[in-house]
Amino acid sequence: MSTSEKYDTDVLVIGSGPAGGTAALLLATYGVRTHLVTKYGWLADTPRAHITNQRAMEVFRDLGIEQEALEKGTPSRLMGDTVFATSLLGEEIGRIRTWGTGDESLTEYSSQSPCGMTDLPQTYLEPILLANAAKRGAVVRLNTELVDFEQDADGVTARLRDRPSGTEHTVRARYMIGADGGRSIVADKLGLPMEGQMGKAGSMNIVFRADLTQYVEHRPSVLYWIMRPGADVGGIGMGLLRMVRPWNEWLIVWGYDIDNPPPKVTDDVAAAIVRDLVGDDELDVQIDSASLWTVNHAYATRLHAGRVFCAGDAVHRHPPSNGLGSNTSVQDSYNLAWKLAAVLKGHAGPELLDTYSDERAPVAKQIVERANLSRGQFLPLFEALGVVGGDEEGITKALHAARQPDAEGAKKRRAIREAIELKHYEFNAHGVEHNQRYQSASVIPDGTTETMARDDELFGHPTSRPGAKLPHAWLVDPNGRRISTLDLVGKGRFTVLTGLAGTLWADAADTLAEKLRLDLCGVVIDRDAHDAYGEWSRRAEIDEEGVLLVRPDGYVAWRRPSGAADITEATRLLREALTAVLCRPGAGPADA
Repeated sequence: MSTSEKYDTDVLVIGSGPAGGTAALLLATYGVRTHLVTKYGWLADTPRAHITNQRAMEVFRDLGIEQEALEKGTPSRLMGDTVFATSLLGEEIGRIRTWGTGDESLTEYSSQSPCGMTDLPQTYLEPILLANAAKRGAVVRLNTELVDFEQDADGVTARLRDRPSGTEHTVRARYMIGADGGRSIVADKLGLPMEGQMGKAGSMNIVFRADLTQYVEHRPSVLYWIMRPGADVGGIGMGLLRMVRPWNEWLIVWGYDIDNPPPKVTDDVAAAIVRDLVGDDELDVQIDSASLWTVNHAYATRLHAGRVFCAGDAVHRHPPSNGLGSNTSVQDSYNLAWKLAAVLKGHAGPELLDTYSDERAPVAKQIVERANLSRGQFLPLFEALGVVGGDEEGITKALHAARQPDAEGAKKRRAIREAIELKHYEFNAHGVEHNQRYQSASVIPDGTTETMARDDELFGHPTSRPGAKLPHAWLVDPNGRRISTLDLVGKGRFTVLTGLAGTLWADAADTLAEKLRLDLCGVVIDRDAHDAYGEWSRRAEIDEEGVLLVRPDGYVAWRRPSGAADITEATRLLREALTAVLCRPGAGPADA
């Protein structure tokens, strides 16, 4: 019996959400035999996650599905005029330009990525991921529930149940990914160490249809934050009207007291909440669904055990503040999939898989704490108005006082502006999205120290230092078309990136690709793509004869700012770097 016949698949993915769907699509794209199972009869039935940031879009660009995502999503020009008000028809407290759509932040965002942001509800994202995964060879099974699993030194045996019939069968895989959400049975059985608190507060989602065009078209946004009596209880800070499809499909988030019995949200109750937050007692409303959920503050400090890995909400559980959930889940899988492929193909040592936890567990902690901090940063707005826990009359009086042309009114107005300004850390946290740095055996430090002159949560800081994402710069291809540096890397391969004076590195890459049987390519700026705008020379942080070794996930693994003496030295140094980064036997430190 051949080795492959001992296994039903190479990787078994549990869960079809953003983490599981992305993992299956990546692995299938990399030529890895993949099975994905989900216990549900179809994909996401409510819009849940929706903000899709630039980094996630860069992953989709690498996978060739960026255009599909853009076609299904709401464009960024309709996302950003976020409003704070007493109701949709009521008095405005203030506005903030969000998701990089402001005049100042627009340049910041566009200069750091070839991709824009979009609002892509999970109901639209999941079919894109799963359909493309299936097209590329992944086996997808719906109505298939994980019952139990055991792992040994050679693989994982999962017991699965067909839910309609109740019959059970086993699947033998080399590795397994638990992307089974915030109540992950995979993470629970693995005993992954979790820190934080589950069930901090109570929230409800109400999905409804109503034509609100006349109230919002002149101030287009994804989010409309509503201060109503009780808005400080549970929930995510305030009442929220969230656009799902402009301008007739919506989702409301409203809180409830988690210390009391959970409320029964009938259609009548849901419609009353909708009309109250909109401010129109006669609004024609169609309730699609209502569900309860809890605000969590929990993250795993280790993301895998043996041959089983967890990704997405299974290992980072937090409120939707900052829109980090699905984006982080996509990036978890982007980090993990190429490593699994490299080990399965014999290109890397198994120790490479340990770097998944080393690199992504700190990110899990960061985004959980950021999202929960953002939730708490609504409090200054209540305090500025003096209405913490206030009733409707108190809110009205506070806003009236804030409109007075006297010293007290001026003080309140300043406090309101400062409170809204603080929400940039939730709605324009560009640095949180782009400044994720990796430290692991798959990154070779070069001895330099990174300093960030500006706020590292608000502003992205592109750098070519090892452990950072390759900086974006616009180039021109041989056909005269504009392409990004990010378009030159990825596709499941390692890339050696150098300048015209450093062609020795590209020659060394060609030699080592054959010798080491690696998917490795050499790219020479101003030969393979022209630095016509001079952007790359300003952002490279290496000499033209220097070199960057870029991983399949677009992260810089090793750099040498200067050239090699000859092809022998270039080949030796590059081989040492690859051996170390891939955790291959005999790995030693590369000469940085």
